[in-house]
Amino acid sequence: MPSVLNHNNFIAKNINNDTPDAGAHPINVYALLKEREACWWQARQQLIEHQEKKIFWYGENSLIMWLLWQLVGYVVVAMALMLLNNMLSISLSLWQYIALFILQTIFFVGILAAKGRLANKLQNEIDKDELLGEEAFNEMIILAEDSLYPDVHAKSPISLRQLGDYLNGEFHLSSLHCLLQKEIKAGRLIMEQQLLEVGVLPPELADVELIEHADNIIYKSTL
Repeated sequence: MPSVLNHNNFIAKNINNDTPDAGAHPINVYALLKEREACWWQARQQLIEHQEKKIFWYGENSLIMWLLWQLVGYVVVAMALMLLNNMLSISLSLWQYIALFILQTIFFVGILAAKGRLANKLQNEIDKDELLGEEAFNEMIILAEDSLYPDVHAKSPISLRQLGDYLNGEFHLSSLHCLLQKEIKAGRLIMEQQLLEVGVLPPELADVELIEHADNIIYKSTL
């Protein structure tokens, strides 16, 4: 299959150093792959943010945290009333202060009672992010079958650094690495150096490790 690296709007070096067939790929496959990669990273970023929010608000020590925030709320309201009293000469009776803090407590208890429902809503967002990420990555694999995989096989052996350079740095190295893992598992590619930590790290962190070792990660085709 001819390379599609030189198609219309996606500027990249042709790994095969060949001119692609004009009618072979009417759609810019690499541009679509880049678009899907952006969707994949966006879904992953949202997933991380939602997971961090869930741990913060609904983790094991969340009740203590909620109580601390309620205490902070009391302090903030008290300071606001003091400022209003000094700046606008607004004075409230003791019973008015008590009523205000009772209303604040009732509001807090209502939020605390809805904590389970809020946690479920956030979990639904996490599940949605995971689904969107999986769909985007599956679409990336389909597009890679008509673009990335044929080019890597044609230029084998090729390092991850060289592959990134050929694509003008348009893709994250961890995205390329994740996609090529599919070919490795299928037995069509062999990776010379195995980075065990990269296999367990999320792509966001693996990207840093891969940048450092990209020259030594070489893919060889078995086809």
